[in-house]
Amino acid sequence: MAVLTAVALIIFIVEAQINLPIVIPGVKLGLANAVTLFALFYGYGKERTVDNLTAIDALMILMCRILLGAIFTGRPIAFIYSLAGGALAFAAQVLMKRIVTQKQIWVCGAVGAVFHNIGQIAAAALVTGTPAIVAYLPVLIIAGVITGVITGLIAQYTLERLP
Repeated sequence: MAVLTAVALIIFIVEAQINLPIVIPGVKLGLANAVTLFALFYGYGKERTVDNLTAIDALMILMCRILLGAIFTGRPIAFIYSLAGGALAFAAQVLMKRIVTQKQIWVCGAVGAVFHNIGQIAAAALVTGTPAIVAYLPVLIIAGVITGVITGLIAQYTLERLP
């Protein structure tokens, strides 16, 4: 769990330093979410052993990455947005895990990304007191589906290549 948390944190911090040449403000790949998906699906379909991770383990990895990411990037307000988006995305992914196969983790990634955007926009509307910010949600959902498929495929291909 510590190694996965460290990997997710490093990816998050590096990605935070990269400005993507995208005209849509606030859009990023969210590659650290591939680690959360990996942790959620690691040991999928197997009996619980010391080597497998549970949903609680994956949630702990996510929460540590969110907290440490906010501290290390020096963006405390980002903690609120990441926590709201991450919690909602994780809940959706846990539910999706019940209906997708290990060959469909990319679907879980897309659904998680959509719910992450919903959580972040809801938090932003509450924090700023500007409900009109919800109008930005359709743009973020389209971008989220694309980036969520990418992170889901990364997790899926990584899991397929492990013994």
